[in-house]
Amino acid sequence: MSEMESGSSSSSGFTSEIGYRGATACVAAGITYRQLDYWARTGLVEPSIQPASGSGSQRLYGFRDILVLKIVKRLLDTGVSLQNIRSAVDHLRIRGVSDLERITLMSDGASIYECSSADDIIDLLQGGQGVFGIAIGRVWSEVEGTLATLQGESAHDGSLTTSGASNDELAQRRKRKGA
Repeated sequence: MSEMESGSSSSSGFTSEIGYRGATACVAAGITYRQLDYWARTGLVEPSIQPASGSGSQRLYGFRDILVLKIVKRLLDTGVSLQNIRSAVDHLRIRGVSDLERITLMSDGASIYECSSADDIIDLLQGGQGVFGIAIGRVWSEVEGTLATLQGESAHDGSLTTSGASNDELAQRRKRKGA
């Protein structure tokens, strides 16, 4: 268990992943377009597939971006400050994809803690610090389910696709699970 600290942010740049336009990302994350735009402009959650490149250009968000958007929304809904959320997002950016599913974010409303085991959660609660938790694996599954029915587009050629027929992070995970 560790209190999240600001880490260095990294941008994955151009990938062959499937991207989701802003409106689709909003539906999947349960946020407004205004929130999405603000968070992108302030660097909280920037699109990893294709950033905006001028007026009228389309941002394309990857699966992981949408997962983080949904986590940010949940943290905001529980009253965590935007400053603490920024620190948590920076911390999540440096984590590997497989690690994210096993993490539970706990907060006392002021600080955000990363728990990777049941013992971590119990220790935090016994210390009187944790008030609520967000199991990232559960949020991951919710985003998967939502994106399975929504349309994305190829970062290479702009062709439209659904997640189930793509070769993005979500489709690769489904293949590994045998789904």
